[in-house]
Amino acid sequence: MMTDDTIAAIATANGASGIAIIRVSGPQALTVADQLFHCKGPRPSERPTHTVVWGRVVDQGRLVDEALLLIMRAPHSYTGEDVVEFQCHGGAITPQWMLRAALLAGARAAEPGEFTYRAFLNGRMDLVQAESVNDLIHSRSERAARLALEQLEGHLSRQFTGLYQHLVSVAADVEATLDFPDDELPPAVMPKIAAEMDSIILQISELLSKWQDGHRLREGLTVVIAGRPNVGKSSLLNALLGKERAIVSHEPGTTRDFIEELFVVDGIPLRLIDTAGLRETACSVEQEGVRRTRDQLKKADLYIYLLDASQPIHADDLANLAQLPKKRCLLVLNKTDLGKSSTPSALTDWKTVETSILYNIGIENITSILTELIKSVINYESIPTAVISERHYHILNKARHALKDGLVAVQGKTDQVIAAHHIRQALEQIGAITGNSATDDILSAIFSKFCVGK
Repeated sequence: MMTDDTIAAIATANGASGIAIIRVSGPQALTVADQLFHCKGPRPSERPTHTVVWGRVVDQGRLVDEALLLIMRAPHSYTGEDVVEFQCHGGAITPQWMLRAALLAGARAAEPGEFTYRAFLNGRMDLVQAESVNDLIHSRSERAARLALEQLEGHLSRQFTGLYQHLVSVAADVEATLDFPDDELPPAVMPKIAAEMDSIILQISELLSKWQDGHRLREGLTVVIAGRPNVGKSSLLNALLGKERAIVSHEPGTTRDFIEELFVVDGIPLRLIDTAGLRETACSVEQEGVRRTRDQLKKADLYIYLLDASQPIHADDLANLAQLPKKRCLLVLNKTDLGKSSTPSALTDWKTVETSILYNIGIENITSILTELIKSVINYESIPTAVISERHYHILNKARHALKDGLVAVQGKTDQVIAAHHIRQALEQIGAITGNSATDDILSAIFSKFCVGK
């Protein structure tokens, strides 16, 4: 990405809305505003920072829209550069007109994440905080949004910065030992370095241990709805979502592929997956659906298994349930409006809900027990104020391996040069998390995931 020119983008979502924001950032941002924005009094470039003014946007003599203009001068802006934002009417047409006018006035179209990239380059935030911006935008639940906000505030950055500084100090100590002959090195030096390295490894392990819960909060838990055909799986998905998402039919085997929808319970996003009915079939298409169902069952965090309560339990159901973890599975006895057959004693200690999905009976009990099951997978109390991402997880793992190799060299007093090499590797890895040593490829990969205008 170029960083010495002026960029512009629509910063609000597409579609019908009351207001749209066109953001312009860079050295010519105020010049663009002067050219487009007609208002009473001083021109935009003559006004102080953090002012708002009403006026008209005119492009080549033609009125584009009435708008508010926000002026934010460097370095006191989101990007650290001169920034102006036009607040105009929303919709499909006007924001595009506004953006086109800004581009004709000398700006260029911003790339995905380029505003935040400039904020990072200008020291407004580190790479961990920049990632949190994207996490916040794509949060699927209130809890995930809270974690992203904590990260944006710098809670996680401070932990990584502390690790980095601690490691710099250890690296300096090891490098200093290279200037001493082995027989002149004080005996307490290497054990002290080993203890410091052990402490850093422990801190990294602590961060790694929290990754799974944080990942689940961000991405959501996978909940597979399974059972034999025509027991109400698709009806249950529709009932939980409160909308007709899946096709419901009395004909068995209607669902041939899985359907995935987001459902939030107790602030935790759940990826509900409605699957094809589990049964032996001669239909090749349905066979593929059953195969995909079994694949989803292998990946699931939680399970909802449906039975037709009005019929004796089928041997296939018992075989299927035997493969599911009891502590993470909810057994739903559906169609109780048609009567109730006896439940085998082998299933009496399972978490069970009796329902008639057709008459919307028992649905709230399913949600209640799902909350309990979630707590068996995610330990709410152990989740810190900010948790590491998947990128951080893989980098920290590499850093820990490098430090362990370095620790072996220090403790064995085999070669300080080898120890110094491993510590430098770990230092480079930790620096890549915050951006201290991030390469252009890493930065491009991170910011390409952002939306345009952020």
